[in-house]
Order: sequence, then structure tokens, then C-alpha cells
Amino acid sequence: MLDSISKFIQDNFIYLHLGYTLFNTIVFGIILGIVVILVIKMFKYIKKDPGDLFIPLIPFILFGSSARALVDNGIYPLILWLVTPGIYILTGFITIATLLISIYVEKKTNFNYRYLMFIAGTILCIPNILFINHINWVAFFEVTGTWAVASSIFLFLRNKWSLLKDKFNLSVLSAQLFDASSTFIAVDFYGYGEQHVLPNALTGLAGTAFVMFPLKIAVILAALYVIDEHIEDNTIKTC
Repeated sequence: MLDSISKFIQDNFIYLHLGYTLFNTIVFGIILGIVVILVIKMFKYIKKDPGDLFIPLIPFILFGSSARALVDNGIYPLILWLVTPGIYILTGFITIATLLISIYVEKKTNFNYRYLMFIAGTILCIPNILFINHINWVAFFEVTGTWAVASSIFLFLRNKWSLLKDKFNLSVLSAQLFDASSTFIAVDFYGYGEQHVLPNALTGLAGTAFVMFPLKIAVILAALYVIDEHIEDNTIKTC
């Protein structure tokens, strides 16, 4: 019995193989929801605006994504904490710990906690940057070019659409379009695969990962609309 439970947990939650299942996607989604609630409570307790962390969080995002890419390319070892979902847990824990330490240091020294976070995150990224021995500049410009074209459409619409006049909303949508661009180029042109259940199914049906664009645009715009119209708490909005 214990062996069966152990194998079930190993196969569904503590694994090194690629991809998610419908079951663990639902469980991870519930866990993420709980974590978001706890993070919202944390920000209320520390009395900081999550929106102020837009720039300081960039190095931490780069750390997580670059570490995962280095695993894919055989530079970092294939271990639990460097693949999904482990890399998200590791990055999240480091980010929250750095935030709390930075706030503590700010109270003692009056040095802005956001600068401390950005510096710490940048230092964290240095090993990953040093281990990058080759950059595919063609792929780089394909991704950034696709992202620029997709984002420019909504940039032009921002003065005609109240939802996009908010710079935070536009930034959120733009970030998701960058993710869609990188997925589209990687899957369609470089032989990568989509790991998430719904995007993988839709990509298979459409025959192209370009389907990520309408999927993300529809979901993100709907979410932003609901948040803007029905949620007044600024901490919840920015989280």
C-alpha cells in the first residue's frame, strides 16, 4: 500500500519526465491558488505594493527561465529542482525570501528594498549567464520580432480601449505574448514540445503552436476585465 502511494506521488508530483497530466495540472492549480492567497496576505502584512516589484522581479524570472533552458541543453543536470514544477518552487522560495530579507535590511538601513532585490536577483543570474556558451541569434530575433509585432497591435489599441490604458494591464498582456512567441518559435521551428495539457492538445489539433496567441489573448483579457471590474483591492489586483 505504501509502495503504491509512493509510486503515485513519484509519478504525478515528484518526477523528471517532461509534461503535465490533467490530474497534476488540477492539483498544481489548486496549490498555486492557495499560494497566491498566502502571498496576498503576506503583502498586506508587510504593507508593500506588489506593483512596485515589476522591475525588481525581472532578474528572478530570468534566473528561473535560464536555469530551465540550461537543463534542456544539457549544461545543468536533470534534477528535480531545475525542471518544472521544481524550478518554479525554487525560484518562488528564493524570491519571497529575498523580498523579506530586503525589507528587513531597508528597515535597518533605509536602503530601498527594491534596489536590494534587483541587485540580489542580478547576482543570482550571473552563474546562468556565464554557463551560456552559445546564443542562437536567429531564434532570438525570431522570438523578439514576433513578440514586437503581436504587442504592437495592443499598443496601438491602448488609447481606444480603456482596459489597456492601464500600463500594468498592458504589461501583463505583453509578458504573456512574449511567452506565446517563444513557445510558437520553439515548437514550430526548433523541435521543442509543449508540456501543459490544454496548450498541448490545442497545438496538436491546430498543427501549430501559433494557437497560443489567441488562447493567451482571450484568457488574459478576460481575466484583466474581471479583475478591473469586480476587484477593488489593489493588492489583489497587482498580485
